[in-house]
Amino acid sequence: MARELEVSSRVLTVPNVISFGRLALVPVFAVLIVQGEDIWALAVLAVSGASDWLDGLIARRFNQVSRLGQLLDPAADRLFILVTLIGLALRDVVPVWLVVVLVGRDVLLAGLLPVLARHGYGPLPVHFAGKAGTFALLYAFPLLLLAEWSGPVGTVASALGWAFAWWGVGLYWFAALLYFAQARALLRQPQVTA
Repeated sequence: MARELEVSSRVLTVPNVISFGRLALVPVFAVLIVQGEDIWALAVLAVSGASDWLDGLIARRFNQVSRLGQLLDPAADRLFILVTLIGLALRDVVPVWLVVVLVGRDVLLAGLLPVLARHGYGPLPVHFAGKAGTFALLYAFPLLLLAEWSGPVGTVASALGWAFAWWGVGLYWFAALLYFAQARALLRQPQVTA
């Protein structure tokens, strides 16, 4: 049986430092992608993906799970997804509808936060489907960038990139439905007055 991890209020932890570093890479990536520096942009995405995995591993293994880390990690994921989407759309690598579908989902979920806060609830815990959707999208974007290359690398990258993108979109929206159901269940609970 898996043990329950304690969530601390500490700010200065190794995973949080890694997450802050990942957030600092977002503008670097934005400049690289817009300027067409694809090799460097892919390198930054690879470092971001590896650091995403590493901060989670360290947090769990060394009991450094923190509330700040639980907020920073998905924030960094969302920012990388947003910046990548906009950069790739500006370069006509991905269609605008993909940007609308993915950003629209996040905007809808952001609308839940004030409603939950009014009823005394914080952000909802991340579902596995949401993590899997984010994972698929973070794999899709570098592959779609590689798809711009000519030859067999571009052809294979295009097929794999769009497969990951479609799975990511599906899982992303499936997770949104789970979040809405979870919020609805919370909001239907009788309010306890002190």
